[in-house]
Amino acid sequence: MSDAVHIVLDDTAMAAAGQGNVLASRLIHRAHVEAGWFLYAPACALVEADRARPGTAEHLAALPGITVVDLDLSAALALARRETWAAAHSQYAAQPTPERPDGAVIATTAPRRWAGEAVRVLDLTP
Repeated sequence: MSDAVHIVLDDTAMAAAGQGNVLASRLIHRAHVEAGWFLYAPACALVEADRARPGTAEHLAALPGITVVDLDLSAALALARRETWAAAHSQYAAQPTPERPDGAVIATTAPRRWAGEAVRVLDLTP
C-alpha cells in the first residue's frame, strides 16, 4: 500500500472547481504543491464539465497538478457498455493500475450518482 493519494475528478467536481468550490480548489492546490498527491481528469468527464461550464476544460487542462486521462481503446470498450460517458470514464480511471494498485477515489458533488458502484467517493458538496 502506497502513501500516495490518487483522486479522479468527475464532471461535477470539475464544474464545481470552475465555480469556486473550496473543497475542489483545495484538492487542486494540494496536487500542485504536495508530493504524492495526484489528480486525474478523464477526458470524457472533462468534456461534460465544459458543456456545463464553458471554459472549464481549458482551465483544468492547463493546471500543472492535473493529469488528463486519455480515452484509449480499453477505456472506450468499457464506456461502450455504460449509459453516460463522463461517469463511465471516471469510474474506469479510478480502477487499479500498476501505477495505482489501490485505485483512486472519485471526487464528486453528486455522491448519489455513485451509490451501488464499486468505487470510493470523496464528497465535495459544500
